[in-house]
Amino acid sequence: MLTGMDSTCIDPRDISYRPTAIADPPGIALVACGGITRAHCQAYAAAGYQVRVMCDLDLATAEARRDEFYPHATATTDLAASLARDDIAIVDIAAHPDARPALIRAALEAGKHVLSQKPFVTDLDLGEELCQLAEQRGLKLAVNQNGRWAPHWQWTRNAVAAGLIGPVHSCNFALSWDHNGVADNSPFNRVQ
Repeated sequence: MLTGMDSTCIDPRDISYRPTAIADPPGIALVACGGITRAHCQAYAAAGYQVRVMCDLDLATAEARRDEFYPHATATTDLAASLARDDIAIVDIAAHPDARPALIRAALEAGKHVLSQKPFVTDLDLGEELCQLAEQRGLKLAVNQNGRWAPHWQWTRNAVAAGLIGPVHSCNFALSWDHNGVADNSPFNRVQ
């Protein structure tokens, strides 16, 4: 049990920490189907979301990810055709940082909401421009962040928002991830 400023006990089970369910989830196109997208697809499948397109420069990569998680999805190398589909509302862009801004722009210009992997951009002016484009078009542009919605983070955020633990002046969270999958000669190690 957690004890608040007024010495009352807070039952941790009484604080919401689960994501909000979406009754009719929109169709998703996954652009760039590399290693990390296995985790994306696992989460999408667990939530009941429908990935309808797997798009990658390498068709075999798109097909492999499709076959593993969404056998009825379209596997393609054709980004324009993927963005033109009416059954796609969200584009999850998991490309490397140098290719990502052009893909984000194309998705926004096609009228799609975008989930960008991190880092969002390596040029802040370009990032601001993409944010403005999303705002002008009335679209959501989100950047994925490891663990943002993890139960312990969400529980703590909701406990603070509900005023259950008193004023927060500072907070220090530590979370460790196995980054061996991007170790050594990865483009991510060269981002400055």
